[in-house]
Amino acid sequence: MDLATAKAPPDPVRVTADLRRWVIEKALPLWASAGYDAKRGGFQERLHADGTPDVTAPRRLLVQGRQIYSYALAADLGWFPQGKTLAIDAAAFMLEKYRSPDGGFVVSLAPDNSVADGTRDSYVHMFVLLALSWATKISGDAQLRTALDGTLAYIDAELTAPDGSLVEGIPASQPRRQNPHMHCFEAMLAMHETIQHPQGLLRAAKLHQMMAEKFYDPQTQCLTEYYDDNWRPLTGDGDSVEPGHHAEWAWLIRKYERLAGLAPSAIPAALIKSALRFRDPKSGFLLEEVTRQAVTRKNNLRIWPQTEMPKAWMVEAELRVPGAADNAATTMQMLAKRFLDTPCIGGWTEIFDRQWQPVTKTMPATALYHVLGTAAEAHRLWPS
Repeated sequence: MDLATAKAPPDPVRVTADLRRWVIEKALPLWASAGYDAKRGGFQERLHADGTPDVTAPRRLLVQGRQIYSYALAADLGWFPQGKTLAIDAAAFMLEKYRSPDGGFVVSLAPDNSVADGTRDSYVHMFVLLALSWATKISGDAQLRTALDGTLAYIDAELTAPDGSLVEGIPASQPRRQNPHMHCFEAMLAMHETIQHPQGLLRAAKLHQMMAEKFYDPQTQCLTEYYDDNWRPLTGDGDSVEPGHHAEWAWLIRKYERLAGLAPSAIPAALIKSALRFRDPKSGFLLEEVTRQAVTRKNNLRIWPQTEMPKAWMVEAELRVPGAADNAATTMQMLAKRFLDTPCIGGWTEIFDRQWQPVTKTMPATALYHVLGTAAEAHRLWPS
């Protein structure tokens, strides 16, 4: 299926307005009420299909970071003013309950707020930086800025290898991954964009270089997921490519170029081209995981890759790439029809199999970060 040649593509302004309305009127109220734990503090890990919280699930730091970012961004946009208090309170909870005396953060808490998993995971720390950047912006709180700088210092001292790359965490583990670096890149851009942190663009430049030199393979135009300690891509069972990350990197690189005042480069367009190679031919949605030779490894259709593909098209539309605006609107419309149309108003289906049967019975909170991000980027281009 070629989205660029689809008949009568939808109007980007109308599709953006529809998605923005869904976020403001349905998603943000749901996850601020049922999705927030006023008794224990912080955000719920996930909701059941009927919209009630799963209070038995351990609550990951990843959820807290993403939800703090989401409600801070929504408040900053004027979409959900009460999100300011929610984000600030949740940031205080995150710092009190998840941060350890050594300055690092644990992965998850049990339902009683005791530590469930004390691992220091580098990927998750990037969402602490993202959350604190946005919480600092909307609050102007110097203590949150101090916490951000302390987290950055901890990452430098404990989660950074001698070559400047991120280790997986403490305790050490294998394989090495590109994903923590992509979200570190995102966090550095957020630090610059929100509070003009002097390290933001400087560190983003180094991560951009690492992407081009270590993660991106110009022969296959793919980004490999897993590596050995010398940053050699794993083969065999370790050969993994995630099309959603290709789209996500494309969007982030274009954002970096815009913020840094750089000319558009060729890699984002190549990443989009590769992502489109790895689609379900029937629906047009991105597959979850393949190999560099396009052999399917995970056959499911997840929500988050389908939120990243429209963002990749949006930044190409900003550069006036022919067909990009139509593709962005079409993929946003496809996302809404398949994944956001559920009996639980403001909820979503996290994973479908290829026969469009839901794979999971719960809604992880983490997807709000993705859907809201898509709506916000579309609004930046096509406000109404």
